[in-house]
Amino acid sequence: MYSKPAELDDNSSVYKTLLESTKAIPWKIDWNTMQFAYIGPQIEALLGWTPESWVSVDDWATRMHPEDREWVVNFCVSQSQSGVDHEADYRALHKDGHHVWIRDVVHVVRTDDGEVEALIGFMFDISERKKTEQELAELQKQLEEYSFKDGLTGIANRRMFDNVLEESWTHALRNSQPLSIILMDLDNFKQYNDLHGHLQGDECLKSVASLLSKAAKRSRDLVARYGGEEFVMILPETDADSALTVAERCRELLAKAEIPHGGDNTGPLVTLSMGVGTLIPSRDDNPKRFLDMVDQRLYEAKNGGRNQIISS
Repeated sequence: MYSKPAELDDNSSVYKTLLESTKAIPWKIDWNTMQFAYIGPQIEALLGWTPESWVSVDDWATRMHPEDREWVVNFCVSQSQSGVDHEADYRALHKDGHHVWIRDVVHVVRTDDGEVEALIGFMFDISERKKTEQELAELQKQLEEYSFKDGLTGIANRRMFDNVLEESWTHALRNSQPLSIILMDLDNFKQYNDLHGHLQGDECLKSVASLLSKAAKRSRDLVARYGGEEFVMILPETDADSALTVAERCRELLAKAEIPHGGDNTGPLVTLSMGVGTLIPSRDDNPKRFLDMVDQRLYEAKNGGRNQIISS
């Protein structure tokens, strides 16, 4: 009767010891039976399930987050059937109910005639990596938000305004819809700063930004700080009468807020001058000329006595 040389048994023992001493969890599945031929004892420390409880691929599939299960199983089965080595990241269910991020690296073992014989692989705990990726993604999102947000008032900044104006212009041009813009400037704001100080001036700007945001009621409307004490509002799909209504609402909200000014030769309260423009863009128009037109109306409002709206 044939017996294996002692060195083979010794080698197998060494290999098993090496496999079971790594953090990666080795496993093997017989393709014909879909049963686990082996899974490393490290699985219990990671997921709480004993190695003996891993009987078939059903145990693997059911111990997976429901949101991951369908695509992971379908992907791994299709790749295995094609004889392609692959890997998949998914959330595995811990015995106590929480989930652990796993990376499964799979090698397809084939017979001499090309038939799939077995799957062998390693499971890696990538929870910390996923946590770091999520933190980086959140940080990136915050950085993107900051890059489009005015640091003082919290509303959109000039960069965001430029991007939204371009998008809104393209949409209005494509669909032959009206686009309105309101340019606003706080009246006598230099005097306000000289009288109350820059810290109070900053508080005034924040208060006005909040009021203007309330005046723009639709989600697609944009209120932005245009620069200094200037603000701007983009109103997509808004005709001239509706834009004028929004401008009047801005004045009313600011009047109700009753922010004292107190400067010489000014009114008692902080006020706004506004230029309003509406256009259904054509191929002969461009956003810069439109904005220049609205800016000219703002200039007329300020030169004409301030605290007024010029819309034509």
